[in-house]
Amino acid sequence: MTDLSQIKEHMEVIGADGVHVGTVDHVEGDRIKLTKKDSGADVAEGQGSHAGHHHYISKGLIADIEGDKVRLSANADVAVTFEEEEQG
Repeated sequence: MTDLSQIKEHMEVIGADGVHVGTVDHVEGDRIKLTKKDSGADVAEGQGSHAGHHHYISKGLIADIEGDKVRLSANADVAVTFEEEEQG
């Protein structure tokens, strides 16, 4: 089980393949809120709706916390399809 208290602001979120997914803004409940400026827009190329607002990564996608990186259980291109978008 992942201890979300280990996740700190500005940690890098990477896919299982080591590809950058985003940067932690903060933990909100049982999910990671990614920074708006770095919220998977590069990985989700061609999916312009992903840019310009916050995205969230569910605790269930976190495989490990390695130093200053949060590693997900899915590759980056798949992980962005599981991101939850900010509501409202």
